[in-house]
Amino acid sequence: MSLPSLPFTCEKQPASGAGGIVVTNNPLGSMAGQQVLAAGGNAIDAAVASLFALSVVEPMMVGIAGGGLSHIRLADGRHVVIDALASAGSAMRPDIYEPLDDPNATFLISKDRVNLVGPSAVAVPGNLAGWHHMQTTYGRLPFEDVVEPARHYAARGFAATQYLTGAIKMELDDLSNDPETAATLLVDGNVPEVGHKIVMSNYADSLALIQKQGASALYGGALGTALIDSMSRSDKYAGWLTMEDLRSYRPKEREAVFGTYRGHDIVGPPPPASSGVHIVQMLNMLEAFDIKSMGFGSADLLHLLATVTSKAFEDRRQASGDPDFVPVPVEKFTSKDYARQCIAGLDGLKAMPAAPYESADTTHVTVADKDGNVVSATHTINGLFGARYMVPGTGILPNNYMCNFDPNPDRALSIAPGKRVPTSMAPMMVLKDGAPKYALGLPGGVRIFPSAMQAISNLIDHGMSLQEAVEAPRLWTQGGPVELEPAYANQQQAMEQRGHDVVLPNLIGGGMNAIAFEDGGKISGAACWRADGTVAALGGGLARPGVRFEL
Repeated sequence: MSLPSLPFTCEKQPASGAGGIVVTNNPLGSMAGQQVLAAGGNAIDAAVASLFALSVVEPMMVGIAGGGLSHIRLADGRHVVIDALASAGSAMRPDIYEPLDDPNATFLISKDRVNLVGPSAVAVPGNLAGWHHMQTTYGRLPFEDVVEPARHYAARGFAATQYLTGAIKMELDDLSNDPETAATLLVDGNVPEVGHKIVMSNYADSLALIQKQGASALYGGALGTALIDSMSRSDKYAGWLTMEDLRSYRPKEREAVFGTYRGHDIVGPPPPASSGVHIVQMLNMLEAFDIKSMGFGSADLLHLLATVTSKAFEDRRQASGDPDFVPVPVEKFTSKDYARQCIAGLDGLKAMPAAPYESADTTHVTVADKDGNVVSATHTINGLFGARYMVPGTGILPNNYMCNFDPNPDRALSIAPGKRVPTSMAPMMVLKDGAPKYALGLPGGVRIFPSAMQAISNLIDHGMSLQEAVEAPRLWTQGGPVELEPAYANQQQAMEQRGHDVVLPNLIGGGMNAIAFEDGGKISGAACWRADGTVAALGGGLARPGVRFEL
């Protein structure tokens, strides 16, 4: 039931359907997943179809040469996390970049931006390997059928949205410098108008090859050869990847992190992701307070959220990373006893250094089918348009994941062969009495997991509808300034009186999308105003057996 006095108005509408729900941050991404559900696919088929489609219509956010996490709950109750995060190549060492000593930099940039733009910024991609693995292992349809909606969009073209053209405008200089990207995404060297038809014929051919060869087309095949060749032919800075890096890459199946909150099970991804650990930690701390009585949007609650989030980032700095390289005390951080210790020290928190840089340019899909399979998946090419060049003849935009590593040697996030950097991606699920209740996620870099935590609290503590929970204003801090979205601006003075330095950005994080499971088999989906989020619901169904024709 809707709350009577929320300080915001929802801008979008939810949708429901017992046959399945697909929610992505682009209408065509959602339609691709719905098409696959209608063809008899399950939630895993639909999620992968949506991700491939988004690699066409959201090329600034995601692609086959990127990385990410998919959290799957199978109909039999098992939770599987597919880690397809990008990793450093075998030839990459801690000193391959020349760092710039810039205390005001928002991330750890190297000389000439070579860890950000161009072939030298590209890490070993994981997305295609991850998508192929999850679909062929847990899907129902032939792999080529799942790729087909994306191939169709690339070959026939699609209308550019304001979201896409705005991203092109932001990175126009870099995109203009690459002939392949400029020929595909620009119009006479300029930003295309909203509604302009973009055709990606080279990428359509690449997807057709992937339909025939699967992931091997990139991990050892012709697309991999093209990627490696594009790096070696670079005029200025060659890339570090080798064909052997591609051949040897494997996605990893990891066990989910479980916690509890007010009678619900909270389930998320494990390290290298921060979300499963620290969302459980933050909720454990909140459980000691009467959040509902404090009132949504009150200064007291915002202050509490800020201090709890600051503590989570404090612990994240001390112990987070690739578990193959860094020990992460998951059981400690997620325990109720540790939460009680944290609460005792909340008032003593001090401003901390900034967390490691993570790009906010990502995408998310949430999918459920009628049989009980659920997918929450967050994937990216890291920065807007990744490394901001296109592999000639393929339409592929590689990632620029190397800018997430510290270019300085002898640090926790220094480069090491095979290493995967920590991520804030939060493909989360909430269970009630062992059954799925909610699934959600969003883009947004280090702002992801605190935003996901707030949405979960909105649902459980404040009794918000799904639409309200994803569109609600957000707060974020990592121990320094506290960011408040515009709907919270009326609390700026009250927060400053509590000792916070307040910043008022236009938005925090990206477009959240979510699914709720209701009594009677009803499934609902919602997407928020921060992206082109769209819900595709499948209702109705096949005829009753024997209603007219009998076998």
